[in-house]
Amino acid sequence: MKIIGFIDIDGRIEMVLKGDSAMLVNRKPFFIPDGTNNIGYTDCIVLRVSRLGKNIAPKFADRYWDAWTYGLDFCAKDRLQDAITRQGSWTEAIAFDNSLAIGQFINSPVGASFSEAVQSIIAPAPILPIAEAIHRASRVMTIRQGDYIYIQLKQPFVPVRKEQIITRTIDNNEVLYCKIK
Repeated sequence: MKIIGFIDIDGRIEMVLKGDSAMLVNRKPFFIPDGTNNIGYTDCIVLRVSRLGKNIAPKFADRYWDAWTYGLDFCAKDRLQDAITRQGSWTEAIAFDNSLAIGQFINSPVGASFSEAVQSIIAPAPILPIAEAIHRASRVMTIRQGDYIYIQLKQPFVPVRKEQIITRTIDNNEVLYCKIK
């Protein structure tokens, strides 16, 4: 199982990989990692891949996912800035354990284009259209059933504080709950 993400780093859309230990699910709390003073998140949408695919054209992308939810992509901003300054790897700033809170998945909307229907619900918009994200990910590696693809939304970095509670809803149903510890 892979977690493939599309994030905005200094105005550039970058594709990143996270290990399965990055998933924070089932309303478990997010513990602020030791050694960072500036932790926060960016909202994202998370897609569940439903079939095997390689080099998928954007017009066929909706055939390759069957459910979506909201997520919180946590980042240690101070570690990220340090990595950018040193021109080093920013993996430790974004791919640490429990760095991606994932809500409960809901089935894709029925209709001509899942991507358009989901994107019409989401505000602010994703930094990359869903079909383009699936296309880019599948150009680099084969995507498989059970993989996740997440795309950050166009919003600023939001710092967190201990005891804060973050929730997200879809159609008035709470799909994501995360308490910061």
